[in-house]
Amino acid sequence: MLRSILCVLLLTCFLFTGCGKKEKVNDDLSAILQRDKLIVGVKDDTVPFGFRDENNDIIGYDIDLARVIAYSLLGNDAKIELIPVTPSNRIMKLNSGEVDMLISTMSITNQRLEVVDFSTPYYIAGQAIMVNKSNDATTIRDFSGKKMIIVFGSTSEKNLRMNVPDVKVIGYKTYPEAYKALKENKAEAMIADDTILLGFLRKDSSLKLLPKRYSREPYAVAFRKSDKSLSLEKEVNYIIENLQKTGKLKKMQQKWGI
Repeated sequence: MLRSILCVLLLTCFLFTGCGKKEKVNDDLSAILQRDKLIVGVKDDTVPFGFRDENNDIIGYDIDLARVIAYSLLGNDAKIELIPVTPSNRIMKLNSGEVDMLISTMSITNQRLEVVDFSTPYYIAGQAIMVNKSNDATTIRDFSGKKMIIVFGSTSEKNLRMNVPDVKVIGYKTYPEAYKALKENKAEAMIADDTILLGFLRKDSSLKLLPKRYSREPYAVAFRKSDKSLSLEKEVNYIIENLQKTGKLKKMQQKWGI
């Protein structure tokens, strides 16, 4: 009789408590809450979205948004780890599990939607062309047969080739490398999101942007394309939509001059 009672108690232990074992984490949001830290992939070379200050800390509009999300999820905006990413490696870092999400001037495209999920957009940019002030070009078609600079992993190359099929594209891994190449006259122009290019113009009066915009680039937070990310995506959408409704998102943009 005693033996039967012990067997029942042991079975109850396994069924209802797991005998002291931790409950298995089954989605991204639960993993973040259990870890008590949010890990975000961000740019550290893209003024004013994500860049290094004089103390080598990463700051910017994207970083402010990441900290708001950390505060909303964990009650403390310091419970965050920022991992620098580039346009060419950010999706790999996300899908490998190195980061929980990407907040890295990443625009929503049909191609990217095949491999990641996106939040509600938190900013709308547009692609522009940056040239030396002495350049007399007025539109993208003036660069037919000429060299133009893009950053690998961005949407610039596709838009560029659609408008100017015979353009000679030169690619770089980062925006500072691309900017340096333009300054060294390795190409006639550089095409990228206007907000990113404006970051360079703030410090360099020898350059200018052509007036026309060649795309509509909705920036959004990127998540792994998995059912395990759905609850996290839902929470982030709620946070962004609330920031929009209360006007706080606009104030964040004004803070960074975008």
